[in-house]
Amino acid sequence: MTTAFVFPGQGSQTVGMGRSLAEASPVARLVFEEVDEALGQHLSRLMFEGPLEELTLTANAQPAIMAASIAALRVFEAEGGFRLSEVSAAVAGHSLGEYTALTAAGALPLAETARLLRLRGEAMQAAVAPGEGAMAALIGLPFEEVAAVAAEAARGQVLAAANDNAPGQVVVSGHLEAVTRAIALAKARGSRHAVLLPVSAPFHCPLMQPAAEAMERALAEVPLARPAVPLVANVTAAPVSDPDEIRRLLVRQVTATVRWRESVEAMAEAGITRMVELGGKVLGPMVKRIAADIRTFPVVRPEDVDALLAAV
Repeated sequence: MTTAFVFPGQGSQTVGMGRSLAEASPVARLVFEEVDEALGQHLSRLMFEGPLEELTLTANAQPAIMAASIAALRVFEAEGGFRLSEVSAAVAGHSLGEYTALTAAGALPLAETARLLRLRGEAMQAAVAPGEGAMAALIGLPFEEVAAVAAEAARGQVLAAANDNAPGQVVVSGHLEAVTRAIALAKARGSRHAVLLPVSAPFHCPLMQPAAEAMERALAEVPLARPAVPLVANVTAAPVSDPDEIRRLLVRQVTATVRWRESVEAMAEAGITRMVELGGKVLGPMVKRIAADIRTFPVVRPEDVDALLAAV
């Protein structure tokens, strides 16, 4: 089997995340300790014990999800006696998961990634005043129809298709009034489920431009190496390895559509037959809806590592 390693984005955080790995493996504990030190915060304690309301804050959730994913990877590598690049043909991540993917592929140091994601979370939260923006899931409509709904509902405001997650699973993002209009239009067009999402800001739309500018400044100061395996980028749904191009895409990603459906389709067409989701269980169901023949392996707990090693 040809394998890709994929990494979840915001929304996959849960109280207790990473705890069983830390209890079972000193390699995992080192990851959490390094992230805690980089942030000057006991983020791991928040991950293991909560409260959920604090963990879910964007500035905490983004580095926490990354840390849990990298801990799972490090345990897998230690137990298997090999590096990711020896068993993977590509990496990809959903939104913030791209930073995790780059860390996993050796392009970004772990401590730098933690600091970047803290900044990214703070910048995205600060870009739009509370209550001004929103996101909604429009289920049951193809991406092209959702894009048309967004264009019709905008009425001079910002509204965009933010996440193309899977066939019939698209998220829109923008001004609250425009998102509310899009929900009504989608229902009229046959959406079987159209609802506001419990998020703190309208991610992946032009309202995030201040956050994109903040990330451009930050990324310019961070060492970024060529990844050991190509990154399939959210913005282009195509593989990329050039560090300068990766920087540009990470900046664009803040305001652009997450093209996850197309990314999985591209990996399937390139011969990927197995996807390992490190640190979560949210991408696997999407992958199965996009490319049913791809085998998926979620790796969250020590026993998941054992099951993956038996399959590799």
